[in-house]
Amino acid sequence: MDAFLDFLRFERRYSPHTIVSYQTDLGQFAAYLKSAYELTDIAQATHPLIRGWVVELMQENLDPRTVNRKVACLRSYYKFLLRTGRIEANPMLRIKAPKMARKLPEFVPEEALNGLLNSFEFGEDFAGQRDQLVLEMLYGTGIRLSELIGIHADDVSLGAGTVRVTGKGNKQRLVPLNPTLKLVIERYQASRAREFGPVAGPLLLTDKGEAMYEKFVYRTVKRYLSQITTSGAQQHPHALRHAFATHLLGKGADLNSIKELLGHASLAATQVYTHLSVDRLKSVFEQAHPRA
Repeated sequence: MDAFLDFLRFERRYSPHTIVSYQTDLGQFAAYLKSAYELTDIAQATHPLIRGWVVELMQENLDPRTVNRKVACLRSYYKFLLRTGRIEANPMLRIKAPKMARKLPEFVPEEALNGLLNSFEFGEDFAGQRDQLVLEMLYGTGIRLSELIGIHADDVSLGAGTVRVTGKGNKQRLVPLNPTLKLVIERYQASRAREFGPVAGPLLLTDKGEAMYEKFVYRTVKRYLSQITTSGAQQHPHALRHAFATHLLGKGADLNSIKELLGHASLAATQVYTHLSVDRLKSVFEQAHPRA
């Protein structure tokens, strides 16, 4: 198990969050095998034993997404064991993951979000400037939460109007900064310099001058978005990423460009946003088609 986790960490370059999730899933599977079958080596698990665990997970009424993640973890693990010669056959070949209902991403409506960002008085102090930057950066670039807190001061180039973002698998991409966001960054950097000295290291800091962390961002986003929406799913940092993509598509941006901006590995992950633009397509059709 340790060799597998090292493989994910150093060769596949998975994020620490993903490593912890895989470690937890393997630990839970190991506990199940020991409790149900007194089997202490999960490398010896057979197809029926694995299938029994998947069935038990589904009987616990877990979210199908959670079960699918655990199945994906086992697929990767046994593929690794097969490739490294630790097992002779892959017991996952006939294991099927539960089907998931297609769920459209939740996003904040454009009018409400722009109303908040344009009219709210964030304050001239460091905390106010920082909070505004968190919201403007998430919505203005569409980056993930993990990518946001991973940005360093030298990743930002106001001259070039770009920010270097490190995404999944440590893959880096350049994301453009809109004029409003550039101005917010400039004001934040000036405020940060007055509060904590020269701007270096992580770009975003807490009130104590420490590196930003996930729960801090969650709380910040929820505090402001709760003023414009009562939906818990829309008070989440990822809802701003969804809003970024949806609003771009609604304004006519092509799907491939949105894919690159979001850092998706394939177009399939980006195509979910096309379902959110049916109203825009209907409007274009009604205005352009001679028989509409």
